[in-house]
Formats: sequence, C-alpha cells, structure tokens
Amino acid sequence: MHTIVECIPNFSEGRRPEVIEQIVAAMTSVPNVVLLGAESDPNHNRSVITIAGLPEAVLEAAVRGVGKAAELIDLNHHTGEHPRMGATDVVPFVPIRNITMDECVKLARRAGERMYKEFGVPVYLYEKAATRPDRANLADIRKGQFEGIREEVKTNPNRRPDFGEAELHPTAGATVVGARPALIAYNINLNTPDVSIAKKIAKAIRGRDGGLMYVKALGFDLKDRNQAQVSMNMVNHEGTPLFRVFEMVRSEADRYGVSIVGSEIVGLVPQAALVACNDFYLRLENFSDEQILEVRLQKALAEQSQPAAPKVAETEENGSVLGSFPKQVAAGTPVPGGGSVSAFVASLGAALGQMMCNMTAGKPKYAAVEGQVLDIRGQLEALQQTLEQRIDEDAASFDAVLAARRLPKESDADKLARATAIQEATKHAATVPFRMAHEAFDLLELLSDAAEIGNPNLLCDVTVAAQLAVAAIKGAHYNVLVNLTGIDSAEFNEEYRSKMAELLQRAQELAGEIEERYFASLQ
Repeated sequence: MHTIVECIPNFSEGRRPEVIEQIVAAMTSVPNVVLLGAESDPNHNRSVITIAGLPEAVLEAAVRGVGKAAELIDLNHHTGEHPRMGATDVVPFVPIRNITMDECVKLARRAGERMYKEFGVPVYLYEKAATRPDRANLADIRKGQFEGIREEVKTNPNRRPDFGEAELHPTAGATVVGARPALIAYNINLNTPDVSIAKKIAKAIRGRDGGLMYVKALGFDLKDRNQAQVSMNMVNHEGTPLFRVFEMVRSEADRYGVSIVGSEIVGLVPQAALVACNDFYLRLENFSDEQILEVRLQKALAEQSQPAAPKVAETEENGSVLGSFPKQVAAGTPVPGGGSVSAFVASLGAALGQMMCNMTAGKPKYAAVEGQVLDIRGQLEALQQTLEQRIDEDAASFDAVLAARRLPKESDADKLARATAIQEATKHAATVPFRMAHEAFDLLELLSDAAEIGNPNLLCDVTVAAQLAVAAIKGAHYNVLVNLTGIDSAEFNEEYRSKMAELLQRAQELAGEIEERYFASLQ
C-alpha cells in the first residue's frame, strides 16, 4: 500500500477567489497529489487547502503553494478576524497511512528549510516538529501577529525563526510548519452579535485555561451574519469528542442567555468523529463501524484488489534482487530513463552507507561513537526512501511534459494554455533531478561523517558509495541541462545551470576526500 501524508496549508486570503485558484493550481500541478478540499472564509479572510498523496509529492506541493502565496498576498494590506503572521500562515503535515509522525517531522523540517531558501520566507517549526518546548503551541508562536512579530524579531533573540534571519519577509511575513495528528476545525455560531460572549465561552472551554484538554478556541465576530462565533481547533477528537464540545458550548451559552444557531466543520473530518456523535445522541446499542454501508463496501473492494508490484524491491522468479527495474529501463519506452536510474544509483549509495553503520554499531570498539553512528544510519535510511521515491517522480515529471504537449492547439487561447502548461511541466521536470542532486550531496556529507568515525574495514564500501553519489549528481546534471533547453526563462536557466555546476564541483571534491581517506588506509 502507498505511503500517504496529508497537508493542510492555511493561507491568509479568503476574499479573492482568483488568488486561491492560482495557489491551488500551483499545488495540484505536482504529480501524485490529490486535492481533497478548499475552504475559504471571507470573515476570517483565510482559506484552508487540504491535499494528500505521496510524501515527496506533498512536500513539493506545499512548497509551491507557499511560493505562490508569497507572490500574490501582501500582509500589509490584509485584514480579517483570524490571527495570522504569514501569507501562508501554517503548514501542518499529518500522517495518514504507512508513515510515522517522526517521518512527518522530517518532511516538515525539509519543507521549512526550502521555503526560506527558495522564497526568503522565514519559518518557525511547531507541534511535533518544534525544536523548542515553547514553540509547540501555534498560538504562542503567532502572538503579536505579523505587525508585532515584524518588530519584535529584530530585537528579541527568542523570536528568531528556525529557518531564516531575524526579520520577516516584507510582504509574506513568516510561516509556521509542523507535524501533528489529524485536527478538526470546528466552529459554533451563536444567536448574538456580542463577540465578548463568544470570547468568554472560548476561554471557558479551551484547554490552556482549564477547559477541555484537546481544544483550542477563540471568539470571533461574523459581521456579515451579525453573529458571534466560537472557533475551535480540536487536536484529539478521541480525547475530546465533538459532542462533548457542543454540549459544553451550549451549557456556557445558556449562562449568557444565548443559544447555538448552528455549527460547521471546516475542511475534512475523520469518520470516527462523526460516528461518535451518532452514538452519543442516538444512544445506539451494540453498533459497530461494520454496519456502515460505505465501510463495508470499502473493505470488500480492498480485499478484492491486488497490491501493485513494487518496481525495485520485488524479487522475481529468476532470483534477481533488482526485480523488474532493469527490464523497465531496457524496454523501448522513454521512462524510466537516466533521471530515474540516477536516483536508483544514489539509493544504492545510501544502502552502502547503512551497511557501514550496521557493521560499526554494537561493536565495543566503537562504543564511544555509537550514538553518532546510529544517527547517521537513521538519516541514511530516510534519504534512501526519498531517493527511491524520486525514481517514480522523475518518470512522472516526464509524463507530465508529454501530457502538456498533447494539449489542443486549435485556437489562440488553446495555444497559449498549451505553451504555458509545457513551460510549467518542463520547469518541474528540471527541478526533480535538481532536488535529487542535492539529496545525493546530502548523502555524500553523511558518507564523509561515517568514513571519519566508522569501522575502517568498510572504507572501501563507503568510497564506492561516494562515487555512486557523484555519478547520480552527474546524471541529475545532465537531466537538468536537457530540460533547460525547453525553458524560455533566461533567469531560470542561468540559476539552475550555475547551481548545478557548483554542486557538482563540491560533490567531486568531497568524494575525492573520502577516496583519499580510503587510499591512506591501505598504506
């Protein structure tokens, strides 16, 4: 079964649909990403976009969304009921299937680093990805909002972002990125315009003020509806279920002589949260999820379907541990090609690095460095998974270029849309090997660390791994260059040519240092 991660970026724009459409288009241009929902609230002046898919694809989509938002949203001219500190205010990654919270933390941190490097948007890490206890809570990071943080970050070292300098982006502010469990955005509307009542109720029910443990709440004024709203984030619907929140808000509202006129869920909600409400209000006896028609049907369909055969790891009848991948490369089709093979080669280098770590850890002779070795091994494992995902992503990016070229070109509008689609798809096809090259360089740095402290009997294998990493970077370089020939932007071409040339030179130097260490060990 595929690994699936969910991401729910919140953008500080809920009144201009044309802006949100462009942000959504940027995010969904990434292969292997599915748009699950897009909710905009003009009162809050905020939109919540929900996507899901393969981890690397979702990471790329989130980064593209941040870039587009930084281009289109200026917080100096933004007003709304909801607190905000960035054009993209918060980007949480949520584990859904076959992925751990720790892996989502790594995704979040990599995404945050790219957001700053590529767009100059500083990033704070929160929830499970937080680097400091005082940054686990989003509200604590966002205190003061864009205007207040913009000034305080210049003088208060505690407000310095995790990625970036001590200043905000002049128009896009800062973004908070993290990893967390599934969250329910739940709002309850009251039959009063008195926002002070909503704020009192919010204070009574939220966990930090002694209310319900897993509830974060604020009171808002819905001017266009002449109502006050208790807006909540429920971070653990099992610990604090929806019905309990509803009943407590109703009880608190009674104290002030007001009532609930309705409630709403923004974005998606786990089915179990709604089933729990059914059970509470209907007093169902001996009810189970198996009685839900859709659950039974989904289970039956899953049992009938056969899992897709892995492209690389499966062992065929002839005993080849490479499975069908070499045959796919040899077949008379354009993909998988050199880009996918380069990613595969780099993944083998990561595997060799892990071999050294595994033959170092647990040995009394290397007890003093075991913690470092295990840390290197963990990073190599994550890197290998990423590189293996690049194999399919490179092929998918080429398919996207072909699909763009097949678009209609009858009218002038068709031709313009086709030309734009080709340019965007080709740029993506160039960025996939570009990112893979950087990951192969990360591999080289880890191999260098391993060579320095690891079992010297494995230096030969680490040296081979380093040469594989260089070969992968060269392969990525070639693929970037061939895609640049189809891109019109001179600025884009110059940037990627120079960065790839610099990276390749640094990689060859680092691999040479590892090689020298190996030759020295032979003397």
